[in-house]
Amino acid sequence: MSCVNICLDKNTVNGYLYIELVNLKNMKNKKIEMKILSLFDGMSCGQLALKKAGIKYDKYFASEIDKYASKVATDNFPNTINLGNVKSISGVNLPEIDLLLAGSPCQGFSSAGKKLGFEDDRSKLFFEFLRILKEVKPTYFLLENVKMSKENQDAISQELGVEPLSINSSLFSAQNRNRLYWSNIPNINRKIRDSNIGWGDIRQFNVESNFYYSRKGLAWIAQREKKTGKKLSIWADNDKCQMIEASHWKSYSNQRFFGIKDKNGLRYITPIECERAQTVPDNYTSSVSNSQRYKMLGNGWTVDLIAYLLKGIKKEK
Repeated sequence: MSCVNICLDKNTVNGYLYIELVNLKNMKNKKIEMKILSLFDGMSCGQLALKKAGIKYDKYFASEIDKYASKVATDNFPNTINLGNVKSISGVNLPEIDLLLAGSPCQGFSSAGKKLGFEDDRSKLFFEFLRILKEVKPTYFLLENVKMSKENQDAISQELGVEPLSINSSLFSAQNRNRLYWSNIPNINRKIRDSNIGWGDIRQFNVESNFYYSRKGLAWIAQREKKTGKKLSIWADNDKCQMIEASHWKSYSNQRFFGIKDKNGLRYITPIECERAQTVPDNYTSSVSNSQRYKMLGNGWTVDLIAYLLKGIKKEK
């Protein structure tokens, strides 16, 4: 689009009409930066992924109500604009959005939960994403969620008009984490090269003593092994670690029946190892307690995987 400034000035030569062309060359070469809206933003893995993908953005609007996750996000990205509760956001009051990101709460869809699907209040928040998607009409969108029943998956696909990609984080990191990704970003269904990262590539050494199982913990493990006949899973260096979950802060449970052996004994996974499993920088979450670190990392995204998907935007441009 061309732009002209038209000015009539009696002091100009012979009082003629001047048409001053704005420097179109500079306008053409000016890099237009994106405006991002991230719903259920958590600790802002979206911004980490954008940075890794080399995508510059002018504004990053976030919707997050967890004060600890918000603290970590703003500690690392001070320019984050937190809009608060997703239910309070009106798309008509926002500027033009180029990219809408969301990882709506998954507990109702997860096989580890009660499988209530859309009857779960947390899973119903998908419809807030859908409402805002229709209001802001972004150029691109990306929605992440857990593997779920075909019925629920098809319902989401029908609403969004796209089928999801099923991608395991194991291709990008040292953990098994299979997730669904719905998006209209082009070029995202390209072949993924396995990074071949194993547990040995992310494990810590010289770990603090508080990460080792207590006598009570070891007794619980022994009792659990006897009751179930199932031995505690010990990760080898070339193994993939268990999916990072929000409940890792519990240290051990029926779902998290694993341990890490070294010369000092048997321990559980550290927050830094969880960060590495999610391809998050070391100590990114260190401004909050360990229990909160485990929770937000378990609820977060595998950053390198998201960056891979977002690079489809750059390929189109």
